[in-house]
Amino acid sequence: MLNEEGLRSAQATAIRNLERSLAENRPRALIQMATGAGKTFAAANIAYRLVKFAGARRVLFLVDRANLGRQTLKEFQAFTVPDANRKFTELYNVQHLSSNVVDPVARVTITTIQRLYSILKGEEELEPELDEHSSYDLTPAEPVPVEYNPWLPIETFDVVIVDECHRSIYGVWRQVLEYFDAFVVGLTATPNKQAFGFFNQNLVMEYTHEEAVADQVNVDFDVYRIRTKITERGSTIDAGLVTPFRDRQTRRLRWETLEDEVAYDADALDRRVVAKDQIRTVVRAFKELLFTEIFPGRSEVPKTLIFAKDDSHADDIVQIVREEFGKGDDFAVKISYRSTGRTPDEMIAEFRNSYNPRIAVTVDMIATGTDVRPLECVFFMRAVKSRTYFEQMKGRGVRVIDEADFRSVTPDARAKDRFVIVDAVGVTESDLSDTQPLDRQPTVPLERLLKQLSFGSRDPDLVSTVAGRIARLDRQLTKRDREELEELAGMPLRDLTHALVEAVAAATERPDQAKQLLDAAVEPLATNPKLREQLVELRRSYEQMLDEFSRDRVLAAGYSLDGAERARQTTESFRRFIEEHKDEITALQILYGRPYRVVRLTFKEVKELANAIGRPPYQWTPEKLWQAYEALERSKVRGSGGRVLTDLVSLVRFALEQEDELVSYPELVQERFHAWLLQQENTGRTFTAAQLAWLERIRDHVAASLTISPDDFEYTPFVEQGGIGKAHELFGDELTPLLDELNEALVA
Repeated sequence: MLNEEGLRSAQATAIRNLERSLAENRPRALIQMATGAGKTFAAANIAYRLVKFAGARRVLFLVDRANLGRQTLKEFQAFTVPDANRKFTELYNVQHLSSNVVDPVARVTITTIQRLYSILKGEEELEPELDEHSSYDLTPAEPVPVEYNPWLPIETFDVVIVDECHRSIYGVWRQVLEYFDAFVVGLTATPNKQAFGFFNQNLVMEYTHEEAVADQVNVDFDVYRIRTKITERGSTIDAGLVTPFRDRQTRRLRWETLEDEVAYDADALDRRVVAKDQIRTVVRAFKELLFTEIFPGRSEVPKTLIFAKDDSHADDIVQIVREEFGKGDDFAVKISYRSTGRTPDEMIAEFRNSYNPRIAVTVDMIATGTDVRPLECVFFMRAVKSRTYFEQMKGRGVRVIDEADFRSVTPDARAKDRFVIVDAVGVTESDLSDTQPLDRQPTVPLERLLKQLSFGSRDPDLVSTVAGRIARLDRQLTKRDREELEELAGMPLRDLTHALVEAVAAATERPDQAKQLLDAAVEPLATNPKLREQLVELRRSYEQMLDEFSRDRVLAAGYSLDGAERARQTTESFRRFIEEHKDEITALQILYGRPYRVVRLTFKEVKELANAIGRPPYQWTPEKLWQAYEALERSKVRGSGGRVLTDLVSLVRFALEQEDELVSYPELVQERFHAWLLQQENTGRTFTAAQLAWLERIRDHVAASLTISPDDFEYTPFVEQGGIGKAHELFGDELTPLLDELNEALVA
């Protein structure tokens, strides 16, 4: 029997369904669970049950990148097994591979597919940087060859668990997966056709984002679109202007007078040309709209993750964010493989757990798997072509968080009930595909092509493309840079490119010798990481000019049509809910049928209404309803509402069109209190400073609880000021009629 203690319902269902599949001796099974639904915790339970009850000797746990492996190790270290009240790692050895040596006594081995392939090839070590990259970055051009390795026999592992690895793991990497005589279990939030095919269509669990939102396991999202002229249309730098050119590696500037005008389109932005005002315009629009439209009523910048195109683009964004927000270095940081000073893991932990940084800029390091629960804003300043990758990037924002933990890093927030996708490039409006075939080699970055060579790919098209890229670079190099590269290569670059081209031609003529010929030709590149790195850096450094002249402007900013449509569905559904339940829920009876000055509404009845709308299938909160009305009718919404239950009074009245404006209930009470004080002053009635302080506390209590009575003086905040005794001392015999008067005036 499965002990479900500590498991969510969906996790327990996934485990039971998987075990049924294994009992039927089905070799492969796929579990689809929404991002943030606890796949890794479920996998830890699966591993424990397989080792404890099913006799599994060893489990291989594959992750997409090394930092996710470290995160998985922490999950196992924190996992208390349900029937022994001990940590998993106290009972069994767990190894996260940071070298190419597999611990023979480890019951769970955590690693990446690239390190596993390196071990199978018999390599002594894997370059640490390669382990930090996603398998997507390292995707070979053709399926990798795998041969038997007696040091890692096929029976080494009984079960292989693949946790949210890039889809290529089921394509060009699949021979590595299939090497072991083992059951294979896949965990993913975003399955595609290739994954379904690999797992023989054996989907044992399907748990969608929508279901996770309904179960309060995930939060939903809105899309806020920012469009600017240069982002969409590019610009032109006129001839004759003295234009700066920047070295991407050193960021050193040189200036040159343009002989001809340079026109560039949107695709060239932040790659060939950097238009500083385009970045600044987007960031400024985000800042100016942040507390009025995106997160109205807030004063603290929400935890925000910005996706940049590359490291250089990320550096530019960080600098401009700091300038526009007028904040220091700790406010906005870049988190990437090239971050200096602290390790990326330390920076991610700080982003997750500390007040600062408020904004993190990354390229792809936090794109998949990384858990940052307080994140409220996912900001796209780069386009994405893959639907699967986009869903994984979007998934960084869905995770729920305890209210106290949330407020510890974002003090002015009450609870995380949604996140916002800020789309500055149109990614949410693009036709995304499930696959990105490599037959479009011209669009593949040189860095990725060289990594494919280092992983043993010898596809002739790949080798030919690399030869062409190096030849093109050779024509641009300065004498000093060329000498540096040739020293690293041990030969002239021209000889290297000739050797590559000749090997491709010879491989076509003598296919039986193709591998040996190509191996020999690419050896200077495949075995020399310093040469590959320098080629990439120099390639980048010769392609970027700075456009300091073009002025950008915002074309439009607002919630996307999809977001507006979701808001409209929410408000319409709320109105239907009121109509359908007006005879069942007391609060709705009072608000719908007659003024509650006649029949006074109580806080208990409002709480009953809040509980009713909070249950499935609605899962509404006052804040979520408020945000929906803000998205649709911003001009009719006043103040920051939805933060107290009494705001439901304002929401129901506005939905029933009893009020022309949606105003937060505490604000209404404040206005009525001010009017009441003026009325008292006009009649000659005055109050001492001590009496006014108590009246203001009474006002605030009414705003949050709908009424005030003498019994309330025995609780906070009144009891700390002397309670009912002090109230009688201040107001004497007028206390009871005064409370009745305030209940009447403030709750009207």
